[in-house]
Amino acid sequence: MTTSIASIMRRDVHCADIDDTVAAVERLLEDHRLSWVPVRERTGPVIGVISTTDLLHFHAQSRDALKERAWQLCTYKPISVDAQADLREVAALMVKHRVHHAVVTANGALQGVVSALDFVERFAQSGQPS
Repeated sequence: MTTSIASIMRRDVHCADIDDTVAAVERLLEDHRLSWVPVRERTGPVIGVISTTDLLHFHAQSRDALKERAWQLCTYKPISVDAQADLREVAALMVKHRVHHAVVTANGALQGVVSALDFVERFAQSGQPS
């Protein structure tokens, strides 16, 4: 029996707009206690993601968070999986690509997000990964 990624994904997704300033993205992360956020144009498809690690690198370069936009900072082409994808396959994909998060879609529309922490929480609750 397989378990779909939809069983652990976060459905309440906060997204940054491609034209948001980096400062606005930082506020979004802080306000919602997030470690990453998908980036898209209005309600369009997700084009990238911004993580707190991206922000650390950004500030280490002394760049201006009020002048630069989300599209300039985001990591393009994030891992995207179908909501019915198998939990173990998504975990293996994230490990293969060495990423901590994935975007979950159904028929091309954003349905949710999943992070490595969601897998850890699942494991902690059940005592096993699936």
